[in-house]
Amino acid sequence: MAAQAAPYGLGTPVTPKQISGWNIDVAPDGKNLPPGSGTLAQGQQLYAAQCVACHGAKGEGGIGDRLAGGFGTLKDKKPIRTVGSYWPYATTLFDYIRRAMPLTAPQTLSDDEVYAVTAYVLSLNGLWPEGQAADARTLLKVRMPNADGFVADPRPDVH
Repeated sequence: MAAQAAPYGLGTPVTPKQISGWNIDVAPDGKNLPPGSGTLAQGQQLYAAQCVACHGAKGEGGIGDRLAGGFGTLKDKKPIRTVGSYWPYATTLFDYIRRAMPLTAPQTLSDDEVYAVTAYVLSLNGLWPEGQAADARTLLKVRMPNADGFVADPRPDVH
């Protein structure tokens, strides 16, 4: 007979508002992309102020990962995995920047700033049109070069 867990009376129920601060993941299909928008020009300014020290002026890398280039190298002995050559979804870039950047102060960028930097990093890879604002709608229109380079997880318990 399995033991039944006894209630210990510890903690308090979590409210939806408390959970919302942690529930910031963005799915490949754009689920959970927040409202807001940013421009390429804003992204370029933010990148120069917040990102260039680690990722280089043109996304060539430095103490941080290389972000641009590497197209056509994934089958090489030493592939160059960048946002443009390897990542399958533009929404993944938004999610990563939102959660983890800048390195010294993660999650300090506003949603508008994350949209702007996302557009700029995509532009470094030739994947963002000049003059187009980045938002939940336009980000989903980006077709990443390696979008078909990943296989779905075949486990029956993964949705």
